[in-house]
Amino acid sequence: MGELSERDRAVLELEGRQWRTAGAKERAIREELGLSGTRYYQLLNALLDRPEAVAHAPVLVNRLRRVREARRAAR
Repeated sequence: MGELSERDRAVLELEGRQWRTAGAKERAIREELGLSGTRYYQLLNALLDRPEAVAHAPVLVNRLRRVREARRAAR
């Protein structure tokens, strides 16, 4: 099993935050990570399949996996 990069940990940390206003998350993605929203969600989706991410933030990753599966099932 590999190790999460600093950027991977930052993506998980940002995703675990609570957002009070519309657009705050997108602004934080650009300002803190220097990523577009599209690239951020690509990275996040790939992280959900990595065992290192589960080991780092199990509650968050498992919740996001359930949300992803529910969205897939709804299609």
